Amino acid sequence: MRGFLVRWLINIAAMILVINIVPGIHSEGRLATIMAALVLGLINATLRPIVFALTLPLTILSFGIFTLFMNGFFFYLVSKIVEGFVIDDFSAAFWGALCFSVVSFLLNLFIGPQGRFKVYRYDGRNGPQDRNVIDVDAEVEDVDEKEKDGKK
Repeated sequence: MRGFLVRWLINIAAMILVINIVPGIHSEGRLATIMAALVLGLINATLRPIVFALTLPLTILSFGIFTLFMNGFFFYLVSKIVEGFVIDDFSAAFWGALCFSVVSFLLNLFIGPQGRFKVYRYDGRNGPQDRNVIDVDAEVEDVDEKEKDGKK
């Protein structure tokens, strides 16, 4: 539940940014913005996987570009569902969806699966503190030269 609330807050922040940046997207109040973020999250959780599966061949043929148009369509659909959230045309929905995706992706980089903030520590002297790095210095030997030396 906590993870859902944190991601919803991220969607609200991304929606506020989109409304302020992208021309052609307007909100008549805070409640409309909050509801638009909620409805978009619900559409992305329920309807998007079905539509994505049905349009997978087209997505593959377009090298994934069709997904951008699909996201724009869902963004435009939210404006038809939520009263007070207005998108003038599809181009505004397209750019709004693209901006929303980038902003929410960047904000979600700092959030773990349970809605907790991720913290990475770095000690300049000893390298990364998670110790998941293998550092190997190796020399490459010529195998043919070894075989020639062994045969003689």
